[in-house]
Amino acid sequence: MSDSSPFLDDADLKRLTGRCQKSRQIEWLRSAGIPFRINATGHAVVLWSALQGKDVRAPEGWQPRALEA
Repeated sequence: MSDSSPFLDDADLKRLTGRCQKSRQIEWLRSAGIPFRINATGHAVVLWSALQGKDVRAPEGWQPRALEA
């Protein structure tokens, strides 16, 4: 768990889902009802707050790097 990032890192996501493939991780997250978004590379992006029962919105002003000019 990274204290500086509001998002699960790859190792955390693998540990949570028990899956290595991004498509299988997405499938597991959907079945578990955990809110997430899919980024431009097709990977699931999960907020730590989604697992802690807190507000699940992305931090104010955050946007995916794919949208940066």
